[in-house]
Amino acid sequence: MANDKKLKILIIDDDDPIRGMYADVFRHDGFEVEEAIDGVEGLDKATKNPPNIIFTGIVMPRMDGFMLIEALAKNVVTANVPVIISSHLGREEDKQRATALGVKDFIVRNVVTPKEAVERVRKVLGAGEYKVKLNINELDARQLIRDIHLQENFQCSYCGADLILVINMTDVSTHEFAARIVCPNCGRV
Repeated sequence: MANDKKLKILIIDDDDPIRGMYADVFRHDGFEVEEAIDGVEGLDKATKNPPNIIFTGIVMPRMDGFMLIEALAKNVVTANVPVIISSHLGREEDKQRATALGVKDFIVRNVVTPKEAVERVRKVLGAGEYKVKLNINELDARQLIRDIHLQENFQCSYCGADLILVINMTDVSTHEFAARIVCPNCGRV
């Protein structure tokens, strides 16, 4: 639907290929993405149209990531927007400073995959992945099984394990979800 509200992330990094790669990964995962090339542009965009979360690098021209975080904290519009740092260095002193500034997570680029970065952002937003076991004898569970052509016993046809419903929050503010049915053992449906 055109009115679907997505989680909005502001990605701030002066490295065009890195910023573009993260923007693509987050868009593919259903986020509305806005980009900025440094802390000055990021602060401007964040105050004019606050995102749900900010994903920023540290070393940037004009205003680095730490100066950005300090400025965000002083602004009533952005003070409560969670920030995650994406660092290519992963230095301990940077982690300690980030923690002192209230950063919600510190991601080291060559250690954390882009997919893991998305999962960590969702976790910070409270929009993680939830696994739910369905009771086939309750409510519309049997109808669901018939409608999506699964075995009546709701078990994996490959390994026999009970299938589960995996739910991902797509919009925290409206409590909208995306769901899929998977086998917790082999990952198949």
